[in-house]
Amino acid sequence: MSQALGHRTLATRWAGVRDLSARWWFMTPAALLLLATLAYPIAYAVYISFAEINLGTFRPAGWVGWDNYLTVVEDDRFWSAIAITGKYLVFAMPLQLVLGFAIAMLINVDWAGRGVVRAAFLIPLAIAPVIAGGIWRMLLDPLWGIVNYSIGMVGLGAIDWLGEPFWAMATVIFIDTWRWTPFVVLIASAALLSLPRELYEAAEIDGAGHLATLWHITLPLLVPVIAATFVVRWLGAVKMFDVVLASTNGGPGRATSVINMYIYEEAFRGLRFAESAAASMIVLVVTMVLTAVFLRTTRYFEERR
Repeated sequence: MSQALGHRTLATRWAGVRDLSARWWFMTPAALLLLATLAYPIAYAVYISFAEINLGTFRPAGWVGWDNYLTVVEDDRFWSAIAITGKYLVFAMPLQLVLGFAIAMLINVDWAGRGVVRAAFLIPLAIAPVIAGGIWRMLLDPLWGIVNYSIGMVGLGAIDWLGEPFWAMATVIFIDTWRWTPFVVLIASAALLSLPRELYEAAEIDGAGHLATLWHITLPLLVPVIAATFVVRWLGAVKMFDVVLASTNGGPGRATSVINMYIYEEAFRGLRFAESAAASMIVLVVTMVLTAVFLRTTRYFEERR
């Protein structure tokens, strides 16, 4: 009896091993692709961040240890770029999430023309970031842009959208929100359609109003989706670069020079590739740590539900 039980346990273990091996075998092509396109560039960036670059050969010429990192952290422009990126994230992320979920709730209600509006909301998402930045740069031009022309027709003065620090930062946040809110709307719409109808029917029978239903049923059910959307958008927002390059080019002055703009200027304008790689590694580590904190916090709140 015990021998048969032992054979059964061994067979179960071998079945588990075969199942795990099959899963890894199916993952091998994707893993190799990631190693080729992601692991090697990161490893090379880490290597040159500790080296001195020979501009004649564009190859590492010698090991300098932490000198490149010290150069970066002692650079006021680096901390200015970090602060500007933080300001952008603080305003853009909540705005995109609130607008995205609010619009999703509106377009998931039955009303005439809902399908057209749904399709129209996907248009900004289909436009390349550089194109979007260039289009809005033309629309917001202080001399011949249609935006200033329109507000001038109602008696308001022209605004230098791209020439004043406050308005330039507001413009970058607006363009990024215009482009990425449809992404949040798409995710929120799918989440709303998957919510169980039985809860809403029960709430209606109990006489719960729209606000009570939203607060006590919809939002609690959407917490995991909101958290996942925040993490996805956070990872995308930290990399924001092309919109700034096409619309404000980091100006006026350095008012909209986000961290990726700083890294780009260090590498391709200042030819300080090692320092640029060091700054990239700092941003990568900080992003990974904050992402882990966000995920852990989300899991904590989900476990407390």
